[in-house]
Amino acid sequence: MSAESIPFKTFADYLAIEKQTGIKHEYYQGKVYAMTGASARHNLIVSNIIASLHQQLRKSTCRVFPSDLRLQISQTGLYTYPDISIACGVFEFGSERPDTLLNPTCLIEVLSPSTENYDRGMKFEHYRTISSLQIYLVIAQDRCHCELYLRQNDHRWLLIEFWSLEQTIQLEAINAHLKLSDVYEYIELA
Repeated sequence: MSAESIPFKTFADYLAIEKQTGIKHEYYQGKVYAMTGASARHNLIVSNIIASLHQQLRKSTCRVFPSDLRLQISQTGLYTYPDISIACGVFEFGSERPDTLLNPTCLIEVLSPSTENYDRGMKFEHYRTISSLQIYLVIAQDRCHCELYLRQNDHRWLLIEFWSLEQTIQLEAINAHLKLSDVYEYIELA
């Protein structure tokens, strides 16, 4: 939620705003927040990840979705658009909106200066309430750095950091991996 909110009254109003403007918004506690656009670097990293995961997951029950798929966090009431969502098995969608995913297994966010604190903080608090979520991956776009959060059996989250293009991130819950050299392909890093 990096932009000023637009006051409104109902969820139906939120959907009407999105339809009317063609712009993605977050919805939380009766407020609508316009989502800011992403840089070319951000979009290239997202594309690199989707290309890699799509190829690996083709013969599995998991599917990779780009940021145009809305996510509903039923426990907190947040509606948002993660950069990448991966769902496995039977996909659950909101009853009022078949374009709103309820049960992701993995969520990936590429950090931007305007969203970095939110993606690591309040947004991750919301994400942690999703019972199906096993993996949360946060990726820096200005340097080689990734934070992998893995849900543990006792509901704690384990953090593993990656700093080198030679490293590979294992995403065991979806039976896939990401080579950092692939994630940052074509990206000029500091």
